[in-house]
Amino acid sequence: MTYDLLIVGGGINGAAIARDAAGRGWKTLLVERDDLASHTSSSSSKLIHGGVRYLEFYEFGLVRKALKEREVMLASAPHIIWPMRFVFPHNHQVRPFWMIRAGLFLYDMIGGRRTLQGTRALAKADPRYAAPFADPATKGLVYSDCWVDDARLVVLNAVDAADRGAEIATRTAFVSAERSGAVWKAALSDGRTVEARAMVNAAGPWVSKLLNEKVGLSGKADVRLVRGSHIVVPPLYDGDQAYILQQPDRRIVFALPYLDRFTLIGTTDVAVDDPGDADASDDEIDYLCRAVNAYFSKQISPADIVASYAGVRSLYDDGAKQSKEVTRDYVLEIDGGDGDAPILSVFGGKITTARALAEDAIDRLSRQTGLQAPAWTRDAKFPGGDLGTEFDDFLGQMAARYPFLDADLTKRLARAYGRLMTEILGDARSMDDLGMDFGAGLTERELRYLIDREWARTPEDVLWRRTKLGLSMSPDEQARLASYMADDRERVNA
Repeated sequence: MTYDLLIVGGGINGAAIARDAAGRGWKTLLVERDDLASHTSSSSSKLIHGGVRYLEFYEFGLVRKALKEREVMLASAPHIIWPMRFVFPHNHQVRPFWMIRAGLFLYDMIGGRRTLQGTRALAKADPRYAAPFADPATKGLVYSDCWVDDARLVVLNAVDAADRGAEIATRTAFVSAERSGAVWKAALSDGRTVEARAMVNAAGPWVSKLLNEKVGLSGKADVRLVRGSHIVVPPLYDGDQAYILQQPDRRIVFALPYLDRFTLIGTTDVAVDDPGDADASDDEIDYLCRAVNAYFSKQISPADIVASYAGVRSLYDDGAKQSKEVTRDYVLEIDGGDGDAPILSVFGGKITTARALAEDAIDRLSRQTGLQAPAWTRDAKFPGGDLGTEFDDFLGQMAARYPFLDADLTKRLARAYGRLMTEILGDARSMDDLGMDFGAGLTERELRYLIDREWARTPEDVLWRRTKLGLSMSPDEQARLASYMADDRERVNA
């Protein structure tokens, strides 16, 4: 089988590149050895943002690009991306107030067109914003960024790619490849040998290892591996606002509302050597607890943690001395051309700019391969994102159409699937029409959709990436789900 493009890696960058390429008419194959978003791309702080702290390192170009992309992404996926107000309390021991005020003013202006609320003084904002602080005299500023369901964004990129003709092969490892003139010949773990006119190495933390060991090339660029850990605790405050908390080491830690029932706290920056070293350490957990305890009246300890996760970020190695100073921008490196099949390797990047990265990658490969087609993703909706109205109005429409759903379930389904919610529920008129109830609102109808349309193969795929219901379902309910999915796999393989 011959493809125009073979992509290795099913994280945000690989999935976004597959979407862009398929939409340009390229015959595309994406292979991922595990599940989509099973590593770094489901372990982020879940933000679409410009990165206000990057201004301190003079990353003006990156911030400008990211803020422009924030507007694009908010318009394209309003069900899984939405605005959020961030409270930035002042800590004069870390940075002077004038610096924070000037930085946020620049943040409001540098990205051009803006639909989100601008910065204002904490004292003039919603009085609830100051309520969590142990010091009632805390002053600060309030600005805007966006929240994203990171794993679902990856999946929606893959769904859109598949709808446009791409083949998405999860649980399929890339074994090796060799260049044979104008094509790559690649061996896959499913026994296939495929040919491709171009390859993309979007292996994230494994990008250099794949290039060196499985393709036999050495790139000029390299990555710094940095673990970012997060903890989930019972809610520390009321409201849908987030907090950005300055630390004595000049890092920042976010406290974010999570799933309407928890507070998400992160992240850390710990240099690691092994891409698989993705478990939050005791020191990181203690650091995050201290970070919020320094500001909030409600104190936490490791005993309060209901869940934790960590991911290893592959940052482009720009030579910075400390992990917190390493650029979050990306570098694309191409080997090939002049009749030799090209391979493009992705170093670095962030969720916010993945669409722009993908457009840049395919534009460059177009020049290498001669497969010319115009870029298209900037104004395109993601699957389910064409709500036709504001999200709250759409939510009201779904509540009226499916009155048998309770309010929490209606909101969860609307947020996760947007307009595709109607594809899942169809003409159902009662909960019984949705089949088996596994608990926490997960029904057989939804599960079948995740298996048939979103490549879910294991309970972990469903509970921790597609839905986050692992925080809500009991052990018995999770066991029932596991039994159903095991039986389903046996039926498929029989």
